[in-house]
Amino acid sequence: MSVANLYYELGHDPGAYAPKPRVTVPTAVLLAKDDVTIRRFAERDADVRRWTELDRGGAYLALEVPELLVADVRAFFGPLAAA
Repeated sequence: MSVANLYYELGHDPGAYAPKPRVTVPTAVLLAKDDVTIRRFAERDADVRRWTELDRGGAYLALEVPELLVADVRAFFGPLAAA
């Protein structure tokens, strides 16, 4: 699927930018070197349990630095699995 499809759907969905209920599922955010997001909005809209900002990697994080991705996934799900 192309990213163009996402833009099309957002542009043609009247409720795309309407307030949504807060996500209550435990959520992890992993940002590569050049990713940008606003943490306070993420924490407002979701139950953010883990926030990681990497100093390297990019759009193809799993190919560029797979060891960092795997380590972060394990660190996030480890405590959840034990609970």
